[in-house]
Amino acid sequence: MDDARIDHVVTSGTFSLDGGTWEVDNNVWLVGDDREVVIIDAAHDADEILAAVDDRRVVAIICTHAHDDHINAAEDLAKVTDALVMLHPADEELWRHVYPDDDFEPLHDGQEIEVAGVLLQILHTPGHSPGGVCVYAPQLNAVFSGDTLFEGGPGATGRSFSDFPTIIDSITERLLDLPPETIVHTGHGDSTTIGAEGPHLAEWIERGH
Repeated sequence: MDDARIDHVVTSGTFSLDGGTWEVDNNVWLVGDDREVVIIDAAHDADEILAAVDDRRVVAIICTHAHDDHINAAEDLAKVTDALVMLHPADEELWRHVYPDDDFEPLHDGQEIEVAGVLLQILHTPGHSPGGVCVYAPQLNAVFSGDTLFEGGPGATGRSFSDFPTIIDSITERLLDLPPETIVHTGHGDSTTIGAEGPHLAEWIERGH
C-alpha cells in the first residue's frame, strides 16, 4: 500500500452509438505499484496502455461500462497480459456490439478487487448505461467515475441504454455520500472532487428537465 499510486494515460479514438460517430479522448487509469496494476477502462490504444503498464503484472482490466470507446482495446490487452476483462453484466448488450464472440468476467456491486495492498470497491452506478460502475479506492482518496460523473455534472443520457433520472439517483445514492475530499477521476476530461460537484445537484436536475 505504501508504494501504491495512480497512473494516467490519455488515448484518442472514436465513440460510436445510435448511428453516429464522434472523436473522443479517453482517460485510462492504472492503479498499482511497481509490481502489479489494475487497468481501469481499456480505451483505443492497447500499445500506449501497455507502455504505461511496463513490465507489471496486470491483475484485472476493469471496464466502467461497455461503450465502445471504453472497451475497444480490452481484448488486445487481455491477450497480451492474460488478465480478465471485468464488466457489469447489465452492459452485455453493448459489449456484444464490439465483441460478439468474446466473454468477460462479471462484476457485481460491492465486489472488492485488491491490487498493491489497495482495495478497489465496485459501485454499480447505472444511468449512462445499465451496467455502469464506479471504482472506489478509499485508501487512495479516489473514485474512478467512468462516464457517471464529470467535472460539471453527470454523464450524458441522451442516447440508447441511458436514463437521466437513473444517473441522478446513482450519483446521489452512491457517490455524493463519499467524503467530500474524494478525488473523482473521470472517463474524459479533468478530475474533480465530490465536494466540488455535490452542491450543484439541484442545478443538474433542473437542467435535465
